[in-house]
Amino acid sequence: MQRLRIRFSRGEEIKYISHLDLIRLWQRALNRAGIPLTYSKGFNPHPQISMALALAMGVTSEAELMDITLDKFVSPHSFTAAVGQQLPRGITVSGVYNTPLTMPSLQSQVRQAEYIVGLVTEKTREDVESAINSLLDKESLPWQHQRDTGPHKYDLRALIEDLWLIDWRDGGCTIGMRLRCDSNGSGRAEQVAAALGFEQYPESIHRTRLILQV
Repeated sequence: MQRLRIRFSRGEEIKYISHLDLIRLWQRALNRAGIPLTYSKGFNPHPQISMALALAMGVTSEAELMDITLDKFVSPHSFTAAVGQQLPRGITVSGVYNTPLTMPSLQSQVRQAEYIVGLVTEKTREDVESAINSLLDKESLPWQHQRDTGPHKYDLRALIEDLWLIDWRDGGCTIGMRLRCDSNGSGRAEQVAAALGFEQYPESIHRTRLILQV
C-alpha cells in the first residue's frame, strides 16, 4: 500500500461545486487515469480519499491538500502525468508527495488557513486599518450564524490568528486573514469580514495556504 499527498488548486471554473461533488470529481478522474485506489471494507466500500479542509462554495484556492491510499505503488511523476489529463479546467495539480501510512489523518493535522479577501467598500484606508486593529485588540467576540439545526454561537475572536491590510483603493480593499481551523472550530473569512464592518459579502475569497501541525 502507498499513501500519496496531493496539492492542487481550485480555480474560478469550479468554485461553485460542493465539497462532496469535488470528491466525486476526483474519484472519477482517478478511476479514468487507472490509479489503483484502496477501498474500504464492508457493505458499501468507498475509496480512501480525504481532503484537508472543506472549501466553502464560491472560494478559490491554490493550497488544497488531499490524501489517497493506493493498493500498488505509483510514482509521483506518473501520477501527475496520468491524472492531469483527466482533470477538468479549474483543477491543477501542483505537487504529489509520498506520505508515511502511519502519519495521522490529514484533517487532524490542519491548524490554520490563510486567505486573501477582496472587499467592496467606501471605507478609507484609515477606517479599514482601524477596524482591523480594533478587532485584533478584542479579547473575545461573541458571534453566531444560522445553521439548519438553529443558531450556532461561538467566540469568533478565538478563531482569528492575524489580519492585515494588503491593498486599499477607491471603492475597495484586499485583506489577508490567518484563521484557526482545528477540532475546536474553523474561522470563516466572510464572517470575519462582517465582524470588521463590511456590509457586502466579499467580492472574492482565495485560500493561499494551509498550515499543518509538524
